[in-house]
Amino acid sequence: MDYRKVSLEKHYEWNGKIEINARAKVNDKDSLSLAYTPGVAEPCLEIQKDYKKSWQLTRRSNLVAVITDGSAVLGLGDIGPEAGMPVMEGKCVLFKEFGDVDAFPLCVRTKDVDEFVETVYNISGSFGGINLEDISAPRCFEIERRLIEECSIPVFHDDQHGTAIITCAALLNSIKLTGRKTRMGKLKIVINGAGAAGISIAKLILQMKFGNVILCNSKGAIYKGAPGNNTEQEKIAQITNLQNERGCLSDVIKAADIFIGVSKADELAAEDVQKMASDPIVFAMANPIPEITPEEAKKGGARIVATGRSDFPNQINNVLVFPGIFRGALDVRATDITEEMKKAAARAIAAVVSDDQLSTEYILPDAFDERVARAVADAVIEEEKKLKIEKKGEDEIQN
Repeated sequence: MDYRKVSLEKHYEWNGKIEINARAKVNDKDSLSLAYTPGVAEPCLEIQKDYKKSWQLTRRSNLVAVITDGSAVLGLGDIGPEAGMPVMEGKCVLFKEFGDVDAFPLCVRTKDVDEFVETVYNISGSFGGINLEDISAPRCFEIERRLIEECSIPVFHDDQHGTAIITCAALLNSIKLTGRKTRMGKLKIVINGAGAAGISIAKLILQMKFGNVILCNSKGAIYKGAPGNNTEQEKIAQITNLQNERGCLSDVIKAADIFIGVSKADELAAEDVQKMASDPIVFAMANPIPEITPEEAKKGGARIVATGRSDFPNQINNVLVFPGIFRGALDVRATDITEEMKKAAARAIAAVVSDDQLSTEYILPDAFDERVARAVADAVIEEEKKLKIEKKGEDEIQN
């Protein structure tokens, strides 16, 4: 099937992929008076007295805003907020279908960080969570950081953290398959692409103690003080590339256990894979064309190959992450998606694949495996419970 051609035809047919359905039926005078005026005044007054009642008396308890400025849509680049709407609608469909989370797309027409943050903050009281989407780096880092500080609900940039979580889940099972568990903490991991996804993957890999990470951009390996480092790249350079390796991707890939690509097509060759450690792991996640095809990677000796595409084995897909993350966060009314939640989510996804199922062509559960969202949600809930117990203990000590 020509997915792009047929998808365009379907979008004309659908005239939008989502719609609003009423939970309160209004079919007579009494039901109208209960759902709207005069009856609706009572829940308004309840919320006025206690802001927290909005979680019980409105739908915000299950509502996530999916927000973009259209500056980094898929691999299409800066195409504008309105042009990003089909992606945002699609994300909302996935939230509902995979996590039973109601989501609403919002496309904000500004590239100004202050204006974007102010806009999102001002509407945040209508939602239970904020999913940031397709915002260019390095602006996305500051936007997320400030919104986390200012908002009292979870803020999650899926391009960063969803990608990092699913990548680490795939790594956990790949390391098990290739006999590298005993070398956890000592693995050499090379990431090609030092934007939002690459930097976030690097951070989570370090937090989960996989090993040393070397990030590469178009100029080569990133290191402390490298010419052209932006603010976020310089920050990550302080904790990565501990051997201070220099050169292009083809240079630093030598003896690497793992390659992770979040860059562009044809960045890695079979000859580069041959330079890696024995039984190398190759995640070529650029879309629609990966950094190296599975065929070429295996020609170079790769033991495990994963991509971002559904037509190859081992698709690394964020849909396994964000529905469960927000399902769990909403269920316990979390105010933040913590680092512990992200690590727990990665472990939960990996654990869905049993040892009997695990193979070089099956390192992650299928996107339609109904166990996944629940497993991720339960992991998030458990971490939030631990956090509340810790806070309670700290409060008791202080008192």
